[in-house]
Amino acid sequence: MATADCAEDAYTKDALLDASLFGKLRWRCRRGMLENDFFLERFFHQYAATLTVRQAECLQELMALADSDLLDVFLGRVKIGNVDPAMDRADMHALLALLQPKPETRP
Repeated sequence: MATADCAEDAYTKDALLDASLFGKLRWRCRRGMLENDFFLERFFHQYAATLTVRQAECLQELMALADSDLLDVFLGRVKIGNVDPAMDRADMHALLALLQPKPETRP
C-alpha cells in the first residue's frame, strides 16, 4: 500500500461515525447479559457524538466475544489479550479504557 493510501486510511478510520452506521452499531451492541448492556449504554451515552470509525470497528470485534468473556474484560478480571490475542492492540486498549467506569471524584 502506498504512503498516500495509508494516510487516507488512517484519516478515514479517525472520521466520525455517521448516523446510519451508528444506528446499526448500537443495534449490534445489544447483548443478552444485562451487565454488558449497562457498560455499552453508558459508553454510548457519553461518546455517541464523538465515536469514530476505528472505535466502531473495535466495538464490532468485541461483540464477537461471548457475553461472559466480554463482561470479564469490561470488569478488568481478564485482559483482552488473554481472551483473544489478536485484540491485544493499542486501538482496542484505547476503546476499553473508554468503556471502563470512571472513578468518582469527591470534593
